[in-house]
Amino acid sequence: MGEEELLVDRAVARLVAAAQDAGTAQHVPAAGLRPGELATLTAPSLFGGGCLVVLHGTEDAAKNVADEIIAIAADPPPEVVLVLTHAGGAKGKALLAALGKQGVPTVDCPKITRMGERMQFIRSEFRTAHRTAEDSGVRALLDAVGSDLRELAAACAQLAADTTGVIDQSVVARYYRGRAEASGFTIADRAVEGRLAEALELLRWALAVGVSPVLITSGLAQGVRLLGRVGSASRGQPDAVVAAEVGAPPWKIDRVRQQLRGWTPEGVARALAAVAQADAQVKGEGTSAGYALEVAIQEIVGSRARG
Repeated sequence: MGEEELLVDRAVARLVAAAQDAGTAQHVPAAGLRPGELATLTAPSLFGGGCLVVLHGTEDAAKNVADEIIAIAADPPPEVVLVLTHAGGAKGKALLAALGKQGVPTVDCPKITRMGERMQFIRSEFRTAHRTAEDSGVRALLDAVGSDLRELAAACAQLAADTTGVIDQSVVARYYRGRAEASGFTIADRAVEGRLAEALELLRWALAVGVSPVLITSGLAQGVRLLGRVGSASRGQPDAVVAAEVGAPPWKIDRVRQQLRGWTPEGVARALAAVAQADAQVKGEGTSAGYALEVAIQEIVGSRARG
């Protein structure tokens, strides 16, 4: 149960592997089922053997189909294994409640949204591969690949297979041949620090290697927003406390506090407006995403200077 598709897929794969004696899995979308079809899918075979059905997206099941799922879970047919996926949330909540009352085992797969959770996921991937990664390597991988969990998992697997020794920032940078230095987050860091030439150089490199302009504006927006949120926090609060409030790792809070030098609330507001305008240009209102991003970076640096 949950919205994190990679974790859901892995949980389903583990359950299917554990129930391999039941036969080949049948993968069926719940939204397309009509009344009575589930009973047919789980009916005993004329040739004997078990039955393994994976029912995807049960939050979209029709009311009468949901009732059939509940009935089968209450009294499963012999040698039938039924695996259900559900996105959680309000939709299909009655089905979840009924299955919970029946004691149906649940694997939680919540959406990973916080930076710290992604970092923990990367560390776990490397531990599973019997590799060690320093924090610098974990952060560099996030900068290089982004936040998509599938891409992060694939990147961890590639690094674990293709490199040796401890995975640190230099290993990631060498493996991605520049991509790690050219993300929306690193561009944002240079811009809010007032390093215009470096920010523009990284922007051009990012666009050249295929980084989406939308991801770059997202990185700029996050960098500027963090300036405002961390700047409004009490100066006496520890990094860990501020990190919990704003949803960022403590190491990031320390960096943002250093970046805040030279910024005022008015300057942050101007920078946010520049990013919002660039976002609109990138998403269709402008003719050149690259030009819109260059203007936004110049405005961000200029807002800091005026501040």
